[in-house]
Amino acid sequence: MDYTLITGACGGLGGAFTRLLAKQNVPLMLTGRSGERLSSLRTDLLSQYPDLPIEIFPCDLRDEDSRAALFSHADEKGIRFCRLVYVAGVDTQMAFEKYDEGRIITQSRVNFEGAVSFIGHFLARAPLDGNTEILCVGSVTSIMPEPYFALYAATKKALEYFTMALRTELKGRAKVTCVLPGGMPTRDDIKENIEAHGGYGALSAMQPEEVAAKALKAVKKNKRRTIVGFWNKLTNFGSSLIPMSLRISFAAKVWKNTQKDFYGE
Repeated sequence: MDYTLITGACGGLGGAFTRLLAKQNVPLMLTGRSGERLSSLRTDLLSQYPDLPIEIFPCDLRDEDSRAALFSHADEKGIRFCRLVYVAGVDTQMAFEKYDEGRIITQSRVNFEGAVSFIGHFLARAPLDGNTEILCVGSVTSIMPEPYFALYAATKKALEYFTMALRTELKGRAKVTCVLPGGMPTRDDIKENIEAHGGYGALSAMQPEEVAAKALKAVKKNKRRTIVGFWNKLTNFGSSLIPMSLRISFAAKVWKNTQKDFYGE
């Protein structure tokens, strides 16, 4: 029996992936920072799908020992994976001068290092038969440098480039896709951010259920990357026609007046 491994399973988008795949009777291994929230999620899912195989294991994605422990647990349980959905992310948003070492490490490790590490562990336990899927959640912010959101956008760009290269390395053995969504109104702080960005924020935002559905279709088709939402696609196309200096100035105006400290799933 092959499992789908989902990180950030207790969050808005992670939960959307979890519910969608549970409805399809897909065996799941779910991880997040909180063991209590994972247990609650498992209980809720089993109340709807009592025969669905569901494993949970809390993991601190910043820590290599915690990551290794999750996969050791999977080995002890005899779990083999066919799909990885790496959703977890840290979206700290502020001027870089306000960062301390902890914020730098946390965002870099969760958004990029953790994803690369999970993919490595995953590949050692996946059949690589051409149907294996790796789906990583990037961000539409990575289409240009983002002042006041600089580290987040940079780590998401690194993840996008890594998965695009990996897709070629694994050609014929695994499908690899990076999905680039905009904002999703899943928490109060995100809703406030979307509202603060006015029309741009509203046009860019989408519901997590729609993002999850489109992302799973994209990896099934083995798309290199997929930008979710018409406005986000239009922004990506339009930005290629605008000088970089103007693009960066526009991004600075969008992000300068909002600030959000660490929050991760």
